[in-house]
Amino acid sequence: MEDESNKPNSSISPLDRALIEGRQPLRCIVKLGGAAITRKNELESIDEESLRSACAQLREAMGSSGGNASPAKVLGMDWSRGTGELTVSSAIDELREHLGMDLGNNFIVVHGAGSFGHFQASRSGVHKGGLHLPLVKAGFVATRISVTSLNLEIVRALAREGIPSVGMSPFACGWSTQQRNIASADASQIIHSLHAGFVPVLHGDAVLDHLQDCTILSGDVIIRHLAQLLLPKYVVFLTDVLGVYDRPPTDLNAVLIREIVVDEDGNWSIVRPALTHNSKKVAITVAAHDTTGGMETKISEAAMIAKLGIDVYIAKVGTEYSLRALKGQVRENPEDWLGTIIRSSK
Repeated sequence: MEDESNKPNSSISPLDRALIEGRQPLRCIVKLGGAAITRKNELESIDEESLRSACAQLREAMGSSGGNASPAKVLGMDWSRGTGELTVSSAIDELREHLGMDLGNNFIVVHGAGSFGHFQASRSGVHKGGLHLPLVKAGFVATRISVTSLNLEIVRALAREGIPSVGMSPFACGWSTQQRNIASADASQIIHSLHAGFVPVLHGDAVLDHLQDCTILSGDVIIRHLAQLLLPKYVVFLTDVLGVYDRPPTDLNAVLIREIVVDEDGNWSIVRPALTHNSKKVAITVAAHDTTGGMETKISEAAMIAKLGIDVYIAKVGTEYSLRALKGQVRENPEDWLGTIIRSSK
């Protein structure tokens, strides 16, 4: 059976297509890696510092439109209890006097689950399907409770930086799979939200599967599908390490892969640095509770995006290199940028 997820125009109505073609091109899709924003060895624990740093850099990248303008004053949008120094009333008063948002809100954010959801999914076998089993059905519910709670916290963190973010769950938007490949992915709400000036925030999710009842749809697969549909200028993966290595980065002999090129057939090869073992393969480690494939899936999905002619930048969260990636300023001086570029060979 042909994989519908490889078709850029799947699940798109004529009205939505007109909206895409009639608006400013999407600038960037950002993946907040689960390992970058959570503590993966502590159940449902957010790395607050990394998340704050990522949100602040996102705001700077949006506010500067890729340039070097000084960031404007942050006008927070989280009016919940215990959100910071400003009271709700003072935040509202400041916003009432503010005439424009001055942000290029032309971004989509997709985040991984990290220490949220993976444990629940792996222990119950949600990724393998079988909703007729009580354990799987309960695990599906528990997984979605976990990942949607993380989504809310990320939306709140972005809102505190003045980014008009709105959470969107793939399951609730009607996304589904068949044999774990995307079968249906209604992007209309995403497109309409972008058109209205919001930043959609999606996440890896438990979804229904037409053959095995249910599975886990990873954030990396979501990004690939959205990239095919919306053709952003570039895609950024923020991780807890500098980029892709030729072996697990904990290995003292690990070498950072600086550049990978992808040909028109989707085959990829390492061009920088020239590795002595002359292999395109990289050593992959995946946590026991990770149901989405880890770095192997990330590289595979990134290669499929690069095949479209869209640069993919993998960088460590909260560094000068991640900020340059978010601003789309990697190609200007690639030699002094530490991370992994995955690009088309064309």
